[in-house]
Amino acid sequence: MLDNLKKYRVILASNSPRRKELLSGLGIDYEVKTLPGIEESYPDTLKGEEIPLYIASEKADAYRDSMQPDELIITADTIVWLDGVVMGKPKDEEDARNMLRRLSGKTHQVMTGVCLTTTGFRKSFSTVTDVTFTDLTEEEIHYYVEHYKPMDKAGAYGIQEWIGFVGVQSIAGSYFNVMGLPVQRLYKELKKL
Repeated sequence: MLDNLKKYRVILASNSPRRKELLSGLGIDYEVKTLPGIEESYPDTLKGEEIPLYIASEKADAYRDSMQPDELIITADTIVWLDGVVMGKPKDEEDARNMLRRLSGKTHQVMTGVCLTTTGFRKSFSTVTDVTFTDLTEEEIHYYVEHYKPMDKAGAYGIQEWIGFVGVQSIAGSYFNVMGLPVQRLYKELKKL
């Protein structure tokens, strides 16, 4: 599948083990290449899906000057959006616990922006998944943060981990998007190249 990608050196511009696992699941030959110090800030005027799309695009721009004509760069960014506020990666364990308290018993959105870039074109898209958490106890929140150390995850949780097993009541949309890469939509977009 995806024989049309054979003309490219596909590069995943991410150190995320989850994104690597998900892209590998599509059966694509790719390499990982990351640049240090890419800024993940965004203008305050952006809302919702605009934020991860902007950051994914900024990540792609960082590669523009060094790109080769045969390279296809895949960049992505994922945010957790609750009540009009972005929940990024927690600063520390207390911040992680506070995030999980805010998510408890509510529905939030996980939004991922993806950018496919070559020297000749750019295609961006985003995917949104609604995730509903059951009411979490303080004991569950403390257990998860202490044992799973979710400091590298937007919203302080990984749906594929223990908290997803016991705390996620329902999802509407792509499960893999919540993990960090909407692979079904990515596959569809890659087929069009």
